[in-house]
Amino acid sequence: MPDLLLELFSEEIPARMQRRAAEDLRKLVTDALVERGFLYEGAKAFATPRRLALHVAGLPARGQDVREERKGPRVGAPEGAVQGFLKSAGLASLDEAKIVSDPKKGEFYVAVIERPGRETIDVLAEIIPAIVKSFPWPKSMRWGAASREPGSLRWVRPLHSIVASFGPETETPELVPFAIEGVEVGFTTRGHRFLAPQAIEVRRFADYLPALERAFVVLDADRRKDIILHDARDLAFARGLDLVEDEGLLEEVAGLVEWPVTLMGAFDERFLTIPPEVIRATIRANQKCFVLRGAPGPDGRERLANAFILVSNLVASDGGAAIVAGNERVVRARLSDAAFFWETDRKTRLEDRLPKLESIVFHEKLGTQAKRVARIAALARALAPVVGADPALAARAARLAKADLVTEMVGEFPELQGLMGRYYAAEQGEDPAVAAAIEEHYKPLGPTDRVPSEPVSVAVALADKLDTLVGFWAIDEKPTGSKDPYALRRAALGVIRLVLASEARLSLRAQIAAAASGHGRDAGAFADDLLAFFADRLKVYLRDQGARHDLIDAVFALPGQDDLLMVVRRVEALGRFLDTEDGKNLLAGSRRAANILRIEEKKDGRAYDAAPDRALLTLPEETALAEALRNASAEAGRAVATEDFEGAMRALSSLRAPVDAFFDKVTVNADEPALRANRLALLNALRAATREVADFSRIGGEGR
Repeated sequence: MPDLLLELFSEEIPARMQRRAAEDLRKLVTDALVERGFLYEGAKAFATPRRLALHVAGLPARGQDVREERKGPRVGAPEGAVQGFLKSAGLASLDEAKIVSDPKKGEFYVAVIERPGRETIDVLAEIIPAIVKSFPWPKSMRWGAASREPGSLRWVRPLHSIVASFGPETETPELVPFAIEGVEVGFTTRGHRFLAPQAIEVRRFADYLPALERAFVVLDADRRKDIILHDARDLAFARGLDLVEDEGLLEEVAGLVEWPVTLMGAFDERFLTIPPEVIRATIRANQKCFVLRGAPGPDGRERLANAFILVSNLVASDGGAAIVAGNERVVRARLSDAAFFWETDRKTRLEDRLPKLESIVFHEKLGTQAKRVARIAALARALAPVVGADPALAARAARLAKADLVTEMVGEFPELQGLMGRYYAAEQGEDPAVAAAIEEHYKPLGPTDRVPSEPVSVAVALADKLDTLVGFWAIDEKPTGSKDPYALRRAALGVIRLVLASEARLSLRAQIAAAASGHGRDAGAFADDLLAFFADRLKVYLRDQGARHDLIDAVFALPGQDDLLMVVRRVEALGRFLDTEDGKNLLAGSRRAANILRIEEKKDGRAYDAAPDRALLTLPEETALAEALRNASAEAGRAVATEDFEGAMRALSSLRAPVDAFFDKVTVNADEPALRANRLALLNALRAATREVADFSRIGGEGR
């Protein structure tokens, strides 16, 4: 079957955009084909700094013929209905329609519409230009004389040529006939900008890959990454060193070169007195180079080596000596700057930097960083006993946590905030718990980031995130849809993970109120909404852990459920209970009871919340259920009071048999009003008993 080869050749595409652009190209083209009825066997897209390419294999040469019967109006229908039918079906007159007889509906017109399948190459000629003209680049540009015209082509960088061929492997493929604003489709592309700049003719994908390889272009980004990684490891190994691997940097560097060549450079050993994270940040940010790890130092800790790996886009005649020398000069200059920042910052104690925070605005409605630090310190002191931390150390760590924001080093490398504070705190003799908390209070930064375990770090991290969440809720700057400019979802997830990992028992409502008072606000206006936000984040987190979100709803529906640790333990116990036969049957019975109550209470306009009258329990099944409910409710209540949720579930499991027998033998809606009301009250007692652990009405069916 025929294949499609498409290449869009341009000036350099930013590395951060390449992988997404390749995936967008594949999806847009294949979706458009499938939408028109053209199925395919496989598709893969590629990106290099100067090209996007797509190979779609196993396309049909032409689309299938379509035959459609469209039902029209009855014979003898008004003229307007007939004309509308003819127009929609594309018929000139009723002579082109057929009449079909239906024993029930009589005779009516039917149009038989037959459309021959279109040539695939013609469909591609429509699809591809439309996709190119509307391609979703994060940023794009116009260029040349055409840029003055409204609606002219926008592309990430000037587009120079297009290859678009279609045909089977056994025949010479055809050019897909289109042009985009003067850029004609052809069989010509180009190789490496410097190593093979001449034109290359390609016809099909099977020729395209080896032709690019001969022209010093590795088309597949993952293969470029693999080449860089393995060559870098080999270079390091040859020197007795280890590569400090960095997936983000590897992805970026693979997007900067078409023919990767790894080389090793070195810098003065004196720079190793700088913190290793600073060396790595300097070399990574400024030169896109990888650092290397040497033998452990005298203290047994790993040390960086005074060497680095760079990736060139050239096979140089001197073996890369000039390229290495140039990179070494830049690295030396950058590390000299870093060493100056390090030495300068160490001359000023962190607390002496605090006045500068008064001039840094955190948010125009939430005040300065200095005011924020004061709020976090007060919160951390209050939270410390809850997480087993020393209140004085927690307050001290919170007070110093933001001081490194005004250091030279963090000004140059913002990604080192917190970490540099830890170094400076250790230098000035702070308690190790304080120094650790300065770095760790930002954590966890995401769902896979490490959660702090030291109590002082936990207290400050919780205080920092709660202050942020409460502050933005107080000024009504909440996340909306996919927009979350202040990373409040991440902050809420951080609170959840900190609480669960440390097994901290805290009332979120009380902590929200405490944080709000620091802002001079009353939490009553937004506490419920913020608690609901936490519930949603907890639902996402537990669902990722395999829990059912409806069980979280069922637990949160109970009043006063703002202790995250207890919510999770209830959910876990409830999930295990509902996996048993007793649990499944009790859920079915309680849902049946709730449905009956909802219908009858709505019909009668009253609630049946009085205790059942034992004198009106006329059947043994009623008496048995009433007795079981009395015992189970009391036992479940005692178990919940001691936070023994497994025990509460065991108590409820005793209700299974009497509930089944009740619904099997007892008619709830009895003819006698008093008997009916008493039986409805019994069902209400069942609903109340299950609510000792969760609102069973919020729980969906099995496997939900």
